[in-house]
Amino acid sequence: MSSVTATVVARRRGRSLLWREKVDGFVMIAPWLIGFVVLTVGPMLVSAGLAFTNYDILTPPKFTGTANLERLFADDLFYKSLRNTAIYTFLGVPLHVSVALLAAMLLNTKVAGQAFYRTAFYMPSMTPPVANALVWLWIYNPDFGLANIVLNAAHLPAQKWLWDKDMAIPSLILMSLWALGSQMITFLAGLQNVPPQLHEAAAIDGATALQRFRHITLPMLSPIILFNLIVALIGSFQVFTTAYIATNGGPENATLFFVLYLYRNGFEFFKMGYASALAWVLFLIVLVFTLIQFRLSKRWVYYEGDLKKG
Repeated sequence: MSSVTATVVARRRGRSLLWREKVDGFVMIAPWLIGFVVLTVGPMLVSAGLAFTNYDILTPPKFTGTANLERLFADDLFYKSLRNTAIYTFLGVPLHVSVALLAAMLLNTKVAGQAFYRTAFYMPSMTPPVANALVWLWIYNPDFGLANIVLNAAHLPAQKWLWDKDMAIPSLILMSLWALGSQMITFLAGLQNVPPQLHEAAAIDGATALQRFRHITLPMLSPIILFNLIVALIGSFQVFTTAYIATNGGPENATLFFVLYLYRNGFEFFKMGYASALAWVLFLIVLVFTLIQFRLSKRWVYYEGDLKKG
């Protein structure tokens, strides 16, 4: 066999092997791909169509054009739910990420019983949201709740918590801090990947603990901070279970969040067309804020390659 023939045969075998690898790859991802198309893309397209209809589940949908969008911008409860969600997001997300980082730093110190403390801090995030809401309903009870017992012991005035329209959202934000285990574990993994040599070299040069945290720890953790910010942002816009169980949107719609209002329109008032329009508005809002975060991340997120170049 000549060298030219051997080369041609080798190329054909290489192309055949590459083709088989591609087919095997598609076969492996086929279950996920089918599920994604059927259970995600399909419902999204149906929802997009329903957004332009009047559909009450019991009768066939009727095309109404942009009527749902016009109604949306004239709906006071739409703006109320959007405002409540924005307050919850812009107050709760920075606090949630900051407390998760602080907890991770505390659990990263070498102390006796470290494994126990890590488990204890993480366990609340494994509790079902409904059970969490019921526990906190007891804690916040104005008559015999633990929160007011602590305030009375500190000679501070008792609060109505979830039953006060001004305290309802801050109370729900405090409830969300109960389940920060996932973000805390992510930060803890990132802290353990920070090279101790960097801190030792900075300490020798006279850097204080605060300076080392500011110029070493935070830049090394910035990709994880970005990830947790995005996840927390998306989760805050989708807050539903705690508000539904604990307050059902009250008092005086003070905790009527966007997803709760969407749920009411779809599954209580059977206005599926209007609920679909609300769902797409929520999708666009989350998409815009996520893209903004990715855009701004170029100014403060540093990756290992960037640090080496610096």
